[in-house]
Amino acid sequence: MKRWGKFGSVISCFITGTALVLAVPGVALQASGFPEIGPLPLKEVPKESLAKMGQRLFFDVRVSGDGAISCATCHDPAQGFTRQVGKEGKPMALSDAYPGTRHFRNAPTLINVVYKADFADTGWGWDGHMGANLNDVIRDQITETMMMNMDMRLMHERMKQDPVYVQMCQDNFNGECSSGKGRKALVAFLQTLVSKDAPFDNDSLSGEAQLGQLLFEGKANCVSCHNGPYFSDGQPHNTGVPENLEVFNDPLRHVAYRAVITNHGVPKADVWRRDVGYFLVSKDYRDVGSFITPTLREVVHTAPYMHNGMLQTLEEVVEFYTAGGGHDDPLATELKPLELNGVEQAQLVAFLRSLSSPVAPTAQKVAIPLEYEPIDDWLEVKN
Repeated sequence: MKRWGKFGSVISCFITGTALVLAVPGVALQASGFPEIGPLPLKEVPKESLAKMGQRLFFDVRVSGDGAISCATCHDPAQGFTRQVGKEGKPMALSDAYPGTRHFRNAPTLINVVYKADFADTGWGWDGHMGANLNDVIRDQITETMMMNMDMRLMHERMKQDPVYVQMCQDNFNGECSSGKGRKALVAFLQTLVSKDAPFDNDSLSGEAQLGQLLFEGKANCVSCHNGPYFSDGQPHNTGVPENLEVFNDPLRHVAYRAVITNHGVPKADVWRRDVGYFLVSKDYRDVGSFITPTLREVVHTAPYMHNGMLQTLEEVVEFYTAGGGHDDPLATELKPLELNGVEQAQLVAFLRSLSSPVAPTAQKVAIPLEYEPIDDWLEVKN
């Protein structure tokens, strides 16, 4: 990946007045030199039966090691494919994880995730460490200890024992089940989770939202990071988001965090008392506290915001940026105060809301009976 400026990012060059053109294939550039915002390009519709197979796997707790959680546990369709409310009905800033652990990040939405690779060359996740493609990301999430904690060989055998999956594999692949075919089906399901009918895409912006767009592309300069049809440059930036101290005060979250940074070779992993962000990948100390720019699409449906869920509403987000972000001494952040008045802040929020569908893309939960007639001599039987 080509890096730019002191902080290895696009915005640092823009703020210092350096002209920069970041070319994205097939995406026009604005006068500012950044990829032009606009509707998402149409993608090929996946085979319906394959997407249905992926949808079943998405809700299937047998995809986790002990059969306790599914993909939908942390990416709930009723919550914008994020996790906003916990089992007790309390708001959640940080995600759940595999039983016996707790996660240290906010669960990102899966809506429009299939577009990520089209507009960025970094990996998936808040710190960009996951996968070169969506199939690999799914594999990593299923096998990661604190996520699904599943062995792909075991997933393979569990699918082979379920007559429904046996038939689905025969219909879609003309052969027996495998974990690889399961991952392909999950990708097909994710390809169905795309924005529809957002006012921005339908040219139906309110007058207030139109004024907000002018701010977005002008005075507020949001477009320096949130550009292109995906509304993300896919690059790491440090905006000084305050630390969520629950990561360090909750032993289960802290242990999970320490395990991840240790396993990725972060120097002195035992002494960090902050989320290192993209430093996990780059090992460049200038990237400490930098996180991959998230998409702004469907942002109405995907609160809370930021990698650690520290901002609860869009109004809080705009106030945060208006003030110039947070303070990340001794590391400099990339933001400057926007000096937006109250009316302008409301206009900007109106534009952000226009990037969301009136009703968030969703998926009906699949009821999966966990008791079924076992296949006799299943080790010997060909599907």
